[in-house]
Amino acid sequence: MLVSQILKTKGDLVFTVTPGDTIGAVTALLHARRVGALVVVDAGKVVGIVSERDVVRSLAELGAPALDRPITSCMTSDVLFARPGETVDALLERMTDRRVRHLPVCEDDKLLGIVSIGDLVKHKISEVVAEADGLKAYIAAG
Repeated sequence: MLVSQILKTKGDLVFTVTPGDTIGAVTALLHARRVGALVVVDAGKVVGIVSERDVVRSLAELGAPALDRPITSCMTSDVLFARPGETVDALLERMTDRRVRHLPVCEDDKLLGIVSIGDLVKHKISEVVAEADGLKAYIAAG
């Protein structure tokens, strides 16, 4: 299965923030939107990604004063991207190797969506279940 197929199923909604947003504001948005990561966009270009882990690390280091700092102080600026034509298996391998849970999906510098490791695992399980059901039907038909 390709990333583009996953986006057709889950949709292309991506919650974004700007580099000037504070960690406190981003934390509130993570909570309100019930997501684990937000894409940081500046003038239409992806410049970073911030996850709950990034926020927790910042709070652990600086305490409450961290909430007033710009998100650029804790975001990941070396963003790993997914392309629409990539396979679930390729992304699962990349995400596991690099220990990331979210990948913005981009093509020609345009943000098309975001996939989480949970999205990929869900689709991988669906594939395995469909294959098992097909084999069961084949065996039952004799």
